[in-house]
Amino acid sequence: MTQPFRASAGGRIDRAATLGFSFDGQRLLGHPGDTLASALLANGVHLMGRSFKYHRARGVLAAGSEEPNALVDIDRGNGRSAPNLRATQVELFEGLQAKSQNRWPSLRFDIGAINGLASPLLGAGFYYKTFMGPSFIPRAALWTKLFEPVIRQAAGLGHAPKLPDPDRYTNSFAHCEVLVVGSGPAGLAAAQSAAASGGRVILCDEQSEFGGSLLSETEATIEGLPAQDWVAQTLADLARHERVTLLPRTQAFGYFAQNYVALAQRLTDHLASPDPDAPREKLWQVRAKQVVLATGAHERPLVFPDNDRPGIMLAGAAHTYLTRYGVMPGKRVVIAGAHDEIYRTALACEAAGVEVALIADMRRSPEGDLYDRARLDGLVVSPATTIAGTSGALRIDSATTARVRPDGSILKGDSIRCDALLMSGGLTPSVHLFSQSRGKLGFDPESQMYLPAAPAQAQLSAGACAGVFDLRHVVESGYAAGASAARAAGLTTPEPHRAAVTGAVQMRGGFAGEVAHGGDAARAKAFVDFQNDVTAKDIRLAAREGFRSIEHIKRYTTNGMATDQGKTSNINALAIAAQALGKTMPEVGLTTFRQPYTPVTFGLFAGHARGDLFDPLRKTPMHDWAVENGAVFEDVGQWKRAHFFPQRGEDMHAAVKRECRIVRARAGLFDATTLGKIEVVGPDAAEFMNRLYTNAWTKLEPGRCRYGLMLNEAGFIMDDGVIGRLAPDRFHVTTTTGGAARVLHHMEDYLQTEFMDLQVWLTSVTEQWAVIAVQGPCARDIIAPLVEGIDVSAAAMPHMSVREGRICGVPARLFRVSFSGELGYEVNVPSDYGRAVWEALWAQGAKVEACAYGTETMHVLRAEKGYIIVGQETDGTVIPDDVGLGWAVAKSKPDFVGKRSLLMPDLAAPGRKQLVGLLTTDPKTVLEEGAQIVAAANPPKGTPALGHVTSAYWSEAAQRSIALALVAGGRARMGETLHVPMPDGAVEVKLAEPVFYDKDGGRING
Repeated sequence: MTQPFRASAGGRIDRAATLGFSFDGQRLLGHPGDTLASALLANGVHLMGRSFKYHRARGVLAAGSEEPNALVDIDRGNGRSAPNLRATQVELFEGLQAKSQNRWPSLRFDIGAINGLASPLLGAGFYYKTFMGPSFIPRAALWTKLFEPVIRQAAGLGHAPKLPDPDRYTNSFAHCEVLVVGSGPAGLAAAQSAAASGGRVILCDEQSEFGGSLLSETEATIEGLPAQDWVAQTLADLARHERVTLLPRTQAFGYFAQNYVALAQRLTDHLASPDPDAPREKLWQVRAKQVVLATGAHERPLVFPDNDRPGIMLAGAAHTYLTRYGVMPGKRVVIAGAHDEIYRTALACEAAGVEVALIADMRRSPEGDLYDRARLDGLVVSPATTIAGTSGALRIDSATTARVRPDGSILKGDSIRCDALLMSGGLTPSVHLFSQSRGKLGFDPESQMYLPAAPAQAQLSAGACAGVFDLRHVVESGYAAGASAARAAGLTTPEPHRAAVTGAVQMRGGFAGEVAHGGDAARAKAFVDFQNDVTAKDIRLAAREGFRSIEHIKRYTTNGMATDQGKTSNINALAIAAQALGKTMPEVGLTTFRQPYTPVTFGLFAGHARGDLFDPLRKTPMHDWAVENGAVFEDVGQWKRAHFFPQRGEDMHAAVKRECRIVRARAGLFDATTLGKIEVVGPDAAEFMNRLYTNAWTKLEPGRCRYGLMLNEAGFIMDDGVIGRLAPDRFHVTTTTGGAARVLHHMEDYLQTEFMDLQVWLTSVTEQWAVIAVQGPCARDIIAPLVEGIDVSAAAMPHMSVREGRICGVPARLFRVSFSGELGYEVNVPSDYGRAVWEALWAQGAKVEACAYGTETMHVLRAEKGYIIVGQETDGTVIPDDVGLGWAVAKSKPDFVGKRSLLMPDLAAPGRKQLVGLLTTDPKTVLEEGAQIVAAANPPKGTPALGHVTSAYWSEAAQRSIALALVAGGRARMGETLHVPMPDGAVEVKLAEPVFYDKDGGRING
């Protein structure tokens, strides 16, 4: 099997070995070192995909991550399918199976190409104008019933995998003095000079090999070595540094605040048979003292009629395929552009045996070493010449030139036979990461480039991304940036030296916008965004229709919104828009560079959080004891909590009744470890608590506790919990199990944005303390023999107090609190000792025939006392007074979060839903939680409900069913009879006080 477009020599591929692969079922051959794109080109496959809107035949345009056309689906079997991969970045391996996308029934014959006939109707903003319909048809119905399904069916390019992703992903956190992004000449030089300081240096590059543009360099020498040998030596030097980390196949896709950079490393995609247990990708989360960006530049295509046919590619990409992969872009080529890259590529083509039919230079008076060499070699050069059009079905077969006269008029030229057209509009610095870092760009009118101007973070730019293109100056800028970064990071490094570079030719020129071609601009399809089929006509149409902001033009036309993120299209679109609007490019502005600039897999972000690890399973230190003692568990947030402890023959209801009886009569042990626990520490801790909670905290004495109520800015209850003051500058705050993270975030948010005058530090200690609640009349008898250094008598340790001491010889915080209405203590010990202390308390409890009880019993006990649970008796619209907690709102405090909202008329209006108790006429009927409450048994249809049931249980203490509810004007309705619709008919209920047991509260003191 031959490779008709493989050059006879050259490139970095391993010609001694072959790799078999397939494309759309066709068996082909390539070599180690090939990308899928280079291997396809070597086999004469130039048609690689179809465009999104018009389904036009498309071939490879570029050679790297900027590729907009050659998107493929790679199928590894067993669910390992990845769509929308750029063939230019897919490394070839044995058995690779690639499929083209966005076509049916085949790539060569695609029914969707009929869209091209409807192109006059599918211009910019067609979806806004076309899907209107007659005025007598409701627009929403027309859209949802007719147009939306069709558009959704047509949307996208590849097909998302239907099977679960079987691959694994991992992540790592790293810190370094200097992070260098990009391993071209500037990046390697920067890493080398930074590494000389002895500091931690990370060098990453998205390509499989380090070296960047030097991997295609065949003539220049650096420091006396051929460029590619200098790359090898530099990498060897870097590898000898223990504190240097080299990360190939690693894309820096996000630059965040405080020099936090996210890297995506591909680990196994290039392997034919990767270890199934090895991770496919790794997310590096890097915090660097200094960042050096050496991200290079992208080549700009030319915008001319029919510039999208297969066989039309960037000249620099063609040079890369020739010199790095040994692949000829064609057998007879036309080369056009306004940059010296066209001469370099032409010379490389001639040396490889490719016939160069014409070099069309848009510049009127080309000059320079490369131009002179091309003329000396006998190549045909035509100055002041553009491309007016191309022909060919599935591949270009000719190009038509046009001469631009001095007066600006166009003279149509000849049609030149060719099988490839190589173009170059110059270079566009890759400034996406600089922009993401919030750095300010400046526009250079001479080169028509946006360049880094004012960095916002500890960052430097070097090489082509900073507008430096001469190789000697590129290397020197890298040396200087690396040394400066190391010194700024506090390291000592040698002064950068002058780079010894020979044989490198400076390339000049550039052009942005639509070239003058003499054709009918209204009819010509001169493509700007190749993937989304955006033409120059679309950009001009958007300007005519009133769009002035480039961000609006971008959205109206979809230019730059494809998977390539406008790498090759943004500057051309900006230039066309500026011309259409009669403005300069800086006046029109620049679109935002959003991450990720190159697509990143969802699996990378998920990392280990998949399957059983999707939501981490959290267990308390007493979990295994509960398992051994027959507990039935329920999920509460991420926690596994014992729901109830059934004995032989008991169902949940029987077990809960028994547990309730024993706790009320003797005592019970409950695992309360899952409560959120936050340390609030600092000289202003009391003031911080005062501002954040409704209660007053400044006068609370150390050693005492208080119920804390937290509101959001709207005045609605957000969380609650018992809070103990351990010292004048230290509070132990408890939160609900599900609200721990939310409350900590709320506290941090206010501390960092509103209360910046306060010296306070917050620490989550939920996992550090195991909590054992001992509740019931015998609670003191259970804990007293085990406590050291704490007087637990009623006089010495009254209700709502906290003491520090030891229990079972272990440091402990002992809270005298109760959520059951009985005498109660909450024992806090370090988590490592949780089970041991539990077992000691359990042994003491056995002496009084205590029980272990679960969350269901806890719910019943607290409901009998009318204690609320945030999230059950509250629904996000409840204020303190609604649930009888108006006493917890300090009237004398000048301010706290939510106070202003409590003064709003709607929150003080009569008729608000208020917490009440419900007693059913039939005491054995237990209501359903969430059931609505209405005035009549059979209200008219549409009658609004008066409220709903929040909690409903069987109460052993009351020997009847009980319920809590929110009812409009509830407190004024005491004794009134209402109805609760149930599946078997409406249930009659009487409104009562929401306390069903021990109303005077005497039992809480034992």
